[in-house]
Amino acid sequence: MTTRKLAVLAAALIAFAVPAAASASHTEALSQAAVFTLTNSAAGNGVATFARSSDGTLTYAGTVPSGGLGTGANLGSQGAIALVPDGHTLFAVNTGSDSISEFAVTNTSVNLVTTFASNGVLPISLTVQGNLLYVLNAGSSSITGFVIDGATVTPLAGSTQPLLGSNPAQIAFSPHGSQLVVTEKGTQTLDTYAVDSAGRAGAPVSSPSAGVTPFGFAFDQRGRAFVSEAGGSASSYTVDDSGAHVISGAVATNQGAPCWLVVTKNGRYAYTANAAGGSISGFSIAPDGSLALLDPSGATASLGAGSHPLDEAVSGNSRVLYMLVDGRHTIAGYRIAEDGPLSPLGEVGALPVGAVGLASS
Repeated sequence: MTTRKLAVLAAALIAFAVPAAASASHTEALSQAAVFTLTNSAAGNGVATFARSSDGTLTYAGTVPSGGLGTGANLGSQGAIALVPDGHTLFAVNTGSDSISEFAVTNTSVNLVTTFASNGVLPISLTVQGNLLYVLNAGSSSITGFVIDGATVTPLAGSTQPLLGSNPAQIAFSPHGSQLVVTEKGTQTLDTYAVDSAGRAGAPVSSPSAGVTPFGFAFDQRGRAFVSEAGGSASSYTVDDSGAHVISGAVATNQGAPCWLVVTKNGRYAYTANAAGGSISGFSIAPDGSLALLDPSGATASLGAGSHPLDEAVSGNSRVLYMLVDGRHTIAGYRIAEDGPLSPLGEVGALPVGAVGLASS
């Protein structure tokens, strides 16, 4: 990796020390559902797969090499791995080799389809909408688009746009694909890009973040964005071509470093992973998109000291929340009650140093 890459990556990292773990080179038979994460190994990146049982518990099924390189350290981002809604295609960043990998997912296997250049430096987050893939390249401070046609992924001419801020964390499409949003930690802003009928992102519009250090975020099906803020809060916004507009501004989690956030598929709850607090903060989402803590303390669930929870994913039926537990090199599962509280399902895995990203079918 070049000196420039190392310098840019160092500015984006939220580094946690974890030991390395061995990985397999194949996946065993999967159930109808699975959870995926990236090993992010500097010696060779790969997708680690965990089959999900009907009760939400996980079983390690194997690791498939990506054909690219990771970094061996946390990327300071959300969205390093993305599962297409039909559950049959998975995309992942290879930050150490400036590339992206596509995988085919079936009920019995995960297979590498192709690996291609990210058209930038240090890809840390990606998002898929229909036949469009967009990548956030932190090292070149840009986003860029691709057209997906099965095993062929082609750069979309005229889709590359600059960032307006610094130290980005995530890129994501709005539910209907009409906007792209990027969170910018360094400048406390959200960039919004209108997407035209050909899939090309337009010039960005910058909106101030309601809270300090906007990081991970997720949309609900109504197109509202819910953003975690590492300074200790979460906010909600409506989003249109003119930018992001605050609904609930900087609702305190009362927990340390809420960096990652997911929304349940039914749009009723949001959960932040609190890296410094070793906890999860749950929020109810009102019909108008406003946020309210489920627990006054902000600790809907506690993972314990030194756990350093990172990326999150929600099962397709909104019944289970999964979390990457960096301090224990595992994936933890929590059953989501009808009214939002969480109950633990246990932890599995022996993940390597720097594992990042989480996706669930």
